[in-house]
Amino acid sequence: MTIYHSVGTFKGVGGIDLYYQNWNPGGKIRGILALVHGLGGHSGLYKNIIEHLLPQQYAVYGLDLRGHGQSPGQRGYINTWSEFRDDVRTFLKMIQQQQPECPIFLFGHSMGGMIVLEYALRHPEEISALQGVIAVAPSIGEVGVSPVRVLLGKMLSRLWPRFSLNTGLDITAGSRDPKIVATYIQDPLRHTRATARFSTEFFTTLAWIHAHAEEWNAPLLILHGGADRVVFPEGSEIFYQRVTYPDKLRIEYSGAYHDLHCDLNYREFLSDLSNWMEQHLPAQVRQLEPMMSNE
Repeated sequence: MTIYHSVGTFKGVGGIDLYYQNWNPGGKIRGILALVHGLGGHSGLYKNIIEHLLPQQYAVYGLDLRGHGQSPGQRGYINTWSEFRDDVRTFLKMIQQQQPECPIFLFGHSMGGMIVLEYALRHPEEISALQGVIAVAPSIGEVGVSPVRVLLGKMLSRLWPRFSLNTGLDITAGSRDPKIVATYIQDPLRHTRATARFSTEFFTTLAWIHAHAEEWNAPLLILHGGADRVVFPEGSEIFYQRVTYPDKLRIEYSGAYHDLHCDLNYREFLSDLSNWMEQHLPAQVRQLEPMMSNE
């Protein structure tokens, strides 16, 4: 099949030009996946998801968060967490303008999962216009960063907010496939930086999300690797149990690592993802058959 790929920018908080990409199958689009990447990542890391969804007549949009990928800004720096949240709000509004009336799923991986969960809790009226929220290995639990680095970040946030440290996260914890890990090391758009201000904003937001979990009010899918050493799976399980909204599903993959979309079990992950999306499309859209099978 033909894949139509385009890139562009949109105005984020403070007028910053944020980079985004769009992959489109052509013809009638049945739904859209709006993709938010994790800390140090970028929108170009999700090839397996794109190649799985496009034959099913989904389009995929991905942005590069400020300080990431091909978007400007100090690597791993934000003034406040609301910058991430409001950038994603604007991103979604742009998609809705480009593709009016098209069903949208909001997808976040790792820190991106944390961003979309917090956005959904802050703006339930906007999330109600979407088909659901998908959080993959969301950073809402204990993270694999040393307590010393965390403490240093908190101490320096007021005095030197732009002070930057290597996160110290184990790059081999992303995937059990050594070929995938090799691509991480060679990728010039990836980074391993986090600033003191980011650290305090991250942990403040983490606490807020758990404190408000019972207010969740949208279809929710959480997917997490059981052997994730970057973001331990217990955090997403605790959040999931606190959510009282009935339309929720959490799947934990035994032995799987952090980047489920390119781990050894990625086909199982992709199948679960697209099956859930299919179940949450409007009835009239589900009747539209995909152009071709992806099997």
